[in-house]
Amino acid sequence: MAKYGEGDKRWIVEERADGTNVHNWHWAETDCLEWSRNFLSKLLSDKTLLEGEANIYIKTKKLDKVEGEAYVNIRKGKIIPGYELAVTLSWEGHAKDSEGKTLLASDGLVEIPYISDENAGEDPEIRVSFKEEGPIGKTLKEAFLEKGKPFVAEQVRAYMDAMAKGGPAKEELETKKPVKKAAGAAVSEAAPPPVKEEKKKKKVKEGFKTISLTEKFSCRARDLFEILMDENRWKGFTQSYARISKEVGGEFSIFDGSVTGTNVELQEGKLIVQRWRFGSWPDGIISTVRLAFDEPEPGITVVKLTHTDVPEEDRYGNATVVENTERGWRDLIFHKIRAVFGFGL
Repeated sequence: MAKYGEGDKRWIVEERADGTNVHNWHWAETDCLEWSRNFLSKLLSDKTLLEGEANIYIKTKKLDKVEGEAYVNIRKGKIIPGYELAVTLSWEGHAKDSEGKTLLASDGLVEIPYISDENAGEDPEIRVSFKEEGPIGKTLKEAFLEKGKPFVAEQVRAYMDAMAKGGPAKEELETKKPVKKAAGAAVSEAAPPPVKEEKKKKKVKEGFKTISLTEKFSCRARDLFEILMDENRWKGFTQSYARISKEVGGEFSIFDGSVTGTNVELQEGKLIVQRWRFGSWPDGIISTVRLAFDEPEPGITVVKLTHTDVPEEDRYGNATVVENTERGWRDLIFHKIRAVFGFGL
């Protein structure tokens, strides 16, 4: 049983100290910081940008700094890159006279304070400086702004594109895909698609599902109704925070706020209809829960659950929403009520 205030790990997403990937909820993460340093270094270092035009020479030197974080999450073929980097690149400029004599040679810096996945597709802020501030130094700096700044922006976009395709995990991802396709193609020619392949198609299908469960309890229907509508009893059998209105149109928040909604219809001992929403679902998606109570004989209550409009994937691309929601109803609500209140048969 989860500690009070924590809720259950299958319905509440948070990091675990033991690193366990409960029901494949968490993403498999690849650290890309060192790969990012090497990738950006190859793109930006030691590149001649201007050579001899107007007797000016502009060249990048080395990548002095790449700081921050970069990672790629890949789960079931879906790629979620994440990065926030600060980059510093050194460059050099030379100006010569008509006879080839060096008039000025000095160094400068290119600073990119913020490269982020949030700004993918946009050119980042690029700051250019040069040590020498005289007339020739100003000319060299302007030359870099004209030739070098667009080049740097282009390379940053190339990095963003590479991360969007999986970064260092791209090779592993692409290696696995042809095997699955080849196997699927070979089987489809000889026989109907196997059950395993059909299940895969269902997982990636966009849409909604309906969960239907029937549970029996050794109690009166009104008692079970009261347990499901009383926030103190919710706190007791789930060991998590709950706030529940008993009025039609009233709001509720359960499992430490991971599920919220409103009451649509309430008939004491007979019916509960509510709008349910998990915080991890895509914006705007609200499901409907219908709990119908029947008491075929005194002291025996049958509850029929119908949970409609449950999305097949959450906002992170997790395709186990329906499975986890059904398990949550069975294990975290119905079974816990039996165990805590002694309503088992």
